Amino acid sequence: MSLPLSPFLKTLPTYQPGRPIEEVARELNIPADSIIKVASNENPFGPSPLALAALQKAIAGVNLYPDGNAFYLKQKLAAKLGVETSNLILGNGSNEIIEFVSRALLTPDSNIVVSQYCFAIYPIVAKMLGASVISVPAKDYGHDLPAMLRAITPQTRIVFVANPNNPTGTLAPREEVIKLVNDVPDDVLLVLDEAYIEFLDDAVDLIPLIRLGARKNLILMRTFSKIYGLAGLRIGYGIAAPELISALEKIRQPFNANLLAQTAALAALDDDAHVRKTRQNNFSGLEFFMSALRKLNLEYVPSYANFILVRVGEGQKVFDAMQKLGVITRPMGGYQLPEWIRISIGTQKENERSLEALKRSL
Repeated sequence: MSLPLSPFLKTLPTYQPGRPIEEVARELNIPADSIIKVASNENPFGPSPLALAALQKAIAGVNLYPDGNAFYLKQKLAAKLGVETSNLILGNGSNEIIEFVSRALLTPDSNIVVSQYCFAIYPIVAKMLGASVISVPAKDYGHDLPAMLRAITPQTRIVFVANPNNPTGTLAPREEVIKLVNDVPDDVLLVLDEAYIEFLDDAVDLIPLIRLGARKNLILMRTFSKIYGLAGLRIGYGIAAPELISALEKIRQPFNANLLAQTAALAALDDDAHVRKTRQNNFSGLEFFMSALRKLNLEYVPSYANFILVRVGEGQKVFDAMQKLGVITRPMGGYQLPEWIRISIGTQKENERSLEALKRSL
C-alpha cells in the first residue's frame, strides 16, 4: 500500500477487548444464551430500570442530533459532585477523555509515566502520537506511586494512574495518592482514572481540590460503564479546572455523547437502589471468589474493583478451556501477565458457574 501512514502505527499494538457472547457462540456453534461473559467488568444486573424506562421514551427522537453540550446531564452531574458545569467534559466512554488529554499535551519529544500493569489504552494512545512511555515497575501488582513520582522527567507531560487499577484491582495507599497529587510538577498533568471508584467504601475524595482551584494539573476520569451498567452506550466524563476543560473542548468532536447515552446516564444518576444492589453483589462476589481460590491454593490479587485476577498457570489455555464450557473470561497475556486470567464479578449463579468452569479447566 502506497498511502503514507504515520510511522508510529508500525509498532502500535491493537487493543483486544473482551470477546462478545455472539462471536463465541458462532465460533463454538453453541446457543448464545448458554454462554456467560465475565471478561469485561460489566454490571451483571444490566442498566438501571430507570435508565431503561428513559431509553424507551427517547428512542423516537434518534432522528435528531443530541444536545452537543449535554446541558441537563452536566447540570445533574455538577449538582451531584458539588462542582460547576465548567468543571466537566463528557466523553464517548472515559476512554475518549484519555484521547483528549493526550492530543492536547503529547508530542513526539514528550513522554508519559505509567505503572507496569496499567490500562492498555494509556500507552497505546501515547505511542499513536509519537510520545515515549516510561513504565515504572509495579509493587505487589499495583502502582509504586513514589517511584512514579521519581520517574518524571522534564519531557513528561502526563502521569496516568488508575485507582483502583485495571487489570489488577489494586488500590494505592491513601497517603501516597495525596502526596502524588501534591508533588506532581505544575506543568505535568495527573490523570486519575476512577472508573471503579463507586465500588470503594472510603475513597480518596480529590474533587475539593478541583472545586477550590487548588490543583489545575489534575483531571479525574469517571464512567457510567461499570456500576451504572451503561457500557454499551459509551459515556464517561472528566472533572478538572475550567481552564483545562475549555482547552479539551476544542478537541472534543461535536455530539460525541449521543442522545441515548445522555438520556440513560441522566436517569441512572437517580437510581441509588441499583447502585447499592450492585455494590452489595460485588462485595459478596469478591468474598466468594477469594474464599474459593484460597481453598484451591490459587494465587490471586486482592481486588477493590469488580473483578479478580487469578494465577492459573497457562492463562491462554485456561481461558480457551473455560470458553469451551461457555464461560468467557479475560486472558492477561497482553498485560504482561501470561499466567493469569481476570474474572469479572457476576451474579451469584454466574460466579458459581465460573468457579466450576475454572476447576474443570485446571
